[in-house]
Amino acid sequence: MTYFCMVIYVTKWQNRDMTKLTEIATYLGKENWDMTFITNPTTVNYLTGFAMDPHERILGLMIFPDREPLLFTPELEVEKAKAHVNFDVIGYADSENPWAKIKSHLVGRQIKTIAVEYDHLILSKSDGLKSVFDGISFNNLTPLINRMRLIKSEDEIQKMIVAGEYADRCFDIGFRFAASESGLTEMDVVAKIEFEMKRQGISEMSFDTMVLTGARAANPHGVPEAVTIQQNKLLLFDLGVMSNGYASDASRTISIGQPSDFDRKIYEITREAQQAAFDFVKPGVTAFEVDKVARDVITKAGYGEYFTHRTGHGIGMDVHEFPSIGGSEDITIEKGMCFSIEPGIYIPNQVGVRIEDCLYVTETGAKSFTQTSKDLLIF
Repeated sequence: MTYFCMVIYVTKWQNRDMTKLTEIATYLGKENWDMTFITNPTTVNYLTGFAMDPHERILGLMIFPDREPLLFTPELEVEKAKAHVNFDVIGYADSENPWAKIKSHLVGRQIKTIAVEYDHLILSKSDGLKSVFDGISFNNLTPLINRMRLIKSEDEIQKMIVAGEYADRCFDIGFRFAASESGLTEMDVVAKIEFEMKRQGISEMSFDTMVLTGARAANPHGVPEAVTIQQNKLLLFDLGVMSNGYASDASRTISIGQPSDFDRKIYEITREAQQAAFDFVKPGVTAFEVDKVARDVITKAGYGEYFTHRTGHGIGMDVHEFPSIGGSEDITIEKGMCFSIEPGIYIPNQVGVRIEDCLYVTETGAKSFTQTSKDLLIF
């Protein structure tokens, strides 16, 4: 009888274009889990279209196998939330106990199992739920969410193409400005890129823009400083924007003045590795195989020990998301996946080179979201 009721609700939701939510509701019913409590703002946005940053407050999306969802938000976000969802929104004031208020809206329901994203639910929130639901257990919803977000729709890909176009504009602005006069610092170039993006309507970069000169680029996650850009040295850019809720991420390494023969050699090895891995991508190959293609080129050239990270990561609403390309878990590549290809060589106190494009997988190969040349550009 319970299963029959669930089917009725699922059909109703599908008629209201809530297929993502019904997929989760169906999954809950199959697993005999009572509800979700989704706290990751990106996941809430993905499932409902409602975007917010709760900061220290509580945001929770509750999905059930046998009734319509509930969205729990701070009181000051309720009206905004109602404009995006067609089910009940519950708000709470800062003076209220949010967990008690959640419980008050679920009177009469036996809540024993709650599906959450293990990689996002923090201890204070799990303790909050335990304080009002006696004897509950948590189950991991992350694998299902990862799978749902893994294959991008045509609409999502179009948004990411636009974000990639903005990344190309960032490169053009940064390259030209870095070469425009001597004495500029890494931070000067970062400021120029981000200011011009603001002028073009981009309110947020997808991560902190990276501009690193010379040997400073040998730190893969180096931080730009008020350091003067060196002449006749390589200059690494790693950047991206958020556009319509989707991220771009790309890296290029250029030369300000004439590079040394050694720097040029390291650049060309990296470029060969990046292009080989990119060209290898198609449905049916595995993430480990893609990583191996890039890694083999660099290892064969004698610099494998200086390629110190995975070849790539997923991208979408988050700049880093599932899957890893060369991480601890393998996955078969499918049409619609979006991820980066970004091998690098980082030789301490000498040189750092990374070349990165994010791509989307087609029926026969892959296409890049960014088009900036990967030849060694000399300014």
